Amino acid sequence: MRVLVVENDIGLAEQLVAAFETAGYCVDVAFDGEEGQFLGETEPYDAVILDIGLPKVDGLTVLGHWRRNGQTMPVLVLTARRMWSEKVAGFDAGCDDYLTKPFHIEEMLARVRCLIRRAEGHAKPVLECGPMRFDTRTSRVSAAGKPVELTANELKVFSYLIHHQNQVVSRSELIEHIYAQDFDRDSNTIEVFVARLRKKLGADLIQTRKGLGYCLSVPESAA
Repeated sequence: MRVLVVENDIGLAEQLVAAFETAGYCVDVAFDGEEGQFLGETEPYDAVILDIGLPKVDGLTVLGHWRRNGQTMPVLVLTARRMWSEKVAGFDAGCDDYLTKPFHIEEMLARVRCLIRRAEGHAKPVLECGPMRFDTRTSRVSAAGKPVELTANELKVFSYLIHHQNQVVSRSELIEHIYAQDFDRDSNTIEVFVARLRKKLGADLIQTRKGLGYCLSVPESAA
């Protein structure tokens, strides 16, 4: 999963980036509203953490611009202010959740996990597909009750596919959501990761739709 952090406090931004990367996310960061607005409308993100008090363009203006232009990614707004009226303004502008500084990193991560799940129609923290279980809180994967060890990149691919289970996901979409903006992207690596996942999880769980992409779903023979 790929997230965007828009925060002008460099120390806090670095702390958030480190926390997300440790949790297995790909992270892009912007330190002002102008850059954040540009990234949010040109790159595909699974969630955005957006500070309100940004230089150049304030956070609520950025958020309003995204929503008017059709960007629907979940947005968690951060603010150092505690006025209830500002929270109302944030929700009315299109934010999905709100955190007041200072906050615990663990709470922020939990809220982002929830936003990403709900954006794809998943209410429970444990996602299931046939014998597969993925605990979004711990990033643990199991098959038929037995733990499965995945590398960091395998986990990123699997996480995206199980969040979008029963949907066809193209290679380009996977690349956009498992690599950060400045990463040297190679579409051939996706085939390698999928091949490894099939060996570990079962050959039939991830199906190739020729010319379209991949689909994680329960095979009809096992349904």
